[in-house]
Amino acid sequence: MNFPSEKKPWSGEADLVGSLQSLLGTVVIAVFVITFIVQAFQIPSESMQNTLLTGDYLLVNKLTYGGGGAADHIMPYRKISRGDIIVFHYPVNPAQHFVKRVIGVPGDRLRLVNKQVWVNGARLQEPYVRFTKPADDMFRDNFPRMDVPSGLEPKWWLQLRKLVEDGQLIVPQGHYFVMGDNRDDSYDSRWWGFVPQENIIGRPLLIYWSVRDTDDLAASSSSVSDKIYHFGHAVTHIFQITRWNRTLRLVN
Repeated sequence: MNFPSEKKPWSGEADLVGSLQSLLGTVVIAVFVITFIVQAFQIPSESMQNTLLTGDYLLVNKLTYGGGGAADHIMPYRKISRGDIIVFHYPVNPAQHFVKRVIGVPGDRLRLVNKQVWVNGARLQEPYVRFTKPADDMFRDNFPRMDVPSGLEPKWWLQLRKLVEDGQLIVPQGHYFVMGDNRDDSYDSRWWGFVPQENIIGRPLLIYWSVRDTDDLAASSSSVSDKIYHFGHAVTHIFQITRWNRTLRLVN
């Protein structure tokens, strides 16, 4: 008696299905990690020198501070503290990402006198700060001030006037005052105001790559041919433009 034979799948087809499943799984994991755990970020300016340099590429830990939900009470998230470096949505234009250092937390009373930061009556110790200009009688170096310098956000000026008491700025609940380490060349909370808790993305974890000349990777090139040239130059000179002493360095 002849029995119908079971058709065996073609081995190449099975391999293809397995490869597609593996690829799909990798993509799902990558999307999950990028969405909930880490995010890549490039330092676009000199405002955090010498802690972070233009051309540093960061991985940002998005789980450090939690998301403000019920899980915050059971997960080992940490509170945002003075001295923390954070990446956040710029309050004036949330499409932009900024990186600064937390100087004032909710309830703090702060002021700057001749570039020195005072919080709750005590001088803040800031070994990370870089100064490039002598102290001057300016809004930048003596803060808060009731005069209105150019570049100050109008909404911030109105809010500022309501939160100054005895020459000190009071940080409201749910908000943080941030500044760049390159104190004389930083567009920060002095100019546009507080960072709301919900705007904070996370804390820089690792410099995974650092390049000496970001013009070689210029995304701002004016034409497609310029972009292709810069990309090709970066690829062919990757060992020369990489700052090896900063690559794979933890951010403190």
